[in-house]
Amino acid sequence: MPDKFTVGLVQMSCGPEPADNLGKALDRIADAAKRGAHVVCLPELFQTQYFCQREDAALFDLAEPIPGPGTEKLAAAARQHKVVLVASLFEKRAPGVYHNTAVIFDSDGVQRGIYRKMHIPDDPLYYEKFYFTPGDLGFKAFDTAAGKLGTLVCWDQWYPEGARLTALQGANLLFYPTAIGWHPSEKEQYGVAQHDAWRTIQRGHAIANGVFVAAVNRVGHENGNVRGNVAPAGQGLEFWGGSFLADPFGRVLVEGSHDKEEILIGEINLKELEEVRRNWPFLRDRRIDSYSSITHRFID
Repeated sequence: MPDKFTVGLVQMSCGPEPADNLGKALDRIADAAKRGAHVVCLPELFQTQYFCQREDAALFDLAEPIPGPGTEKLAAAARQHKVVLVASLFEKRAPGVYHNTAVIFDSDGVQRGIYRKMHIPDDPLYYEKFYFTPGDLGFKAFDTAAGKLGTLVCWDQWYPEGARLTALQGANLLFYPTAIGWHPSEKEQYGVAQHDAWRTIQRGHAIANGVFVAAVNRVGHENGNVRGNVAPAGQGLEFWGGSFLADPFGRVLVEGSHDKEEILIGEINLKELEEVRRNWPFLRDRRIDSYSSITHRFID
């Protein structure tokens, strides 16, 4: 396992044609590799505009099996560019059973595993419970050419339990492929606070677990256009970008803009992880004998 390696975070916009989005993502993987990235992460559900802005059974046709045609192309890209790759897909597991799934490819193109999104939101314009079955694989860390890493997905980023359980399996780096944005009508009043909360909670995961954390978001205004099938009239969503990499001290090493497509390049130095954990030994001092109530929904 190398002490140092470089990550590339692909912050991109998504158009109405899935094939075009996949082509763009493959180009971005190549670009990140040329800039020295050893590990590359794409945004959540990058092959389409964010279709969960409405409930439409026809959109289940977007899902694909894993392995399948999409994973074949992504595996080939990982192998060609010799990068570890994290890619978020709409998985068709069986008729009527679909997942929001992150696939991890090693630098030789071999699929190291999948993570199925555990926490599924249901909010205005984020109607994910209609489309996605909650994950049933638990939280996982994967052995790769860059060492052990974990990935969670978007709504998972608000839950410290997921980050903790992934870190406890030895993951040094947590990825959060994401599709999060502002409701335009709320942006003026709540936009700054919403973005700050999102940034803060994930920096907190880095600090509490002594790991690196990478959040990878999309950008652009979307109305859920998938091959001309648009969400009902409304203001859509403005995805806020802001992708970033934080170190185990919670310091932001690289950060994207709110409105531009970018490839963010950051360095991981695992010696920093060791140093931080020696001085802030949170994992050592955990009172694991006192946490059994955490599995209760609420302690009355």
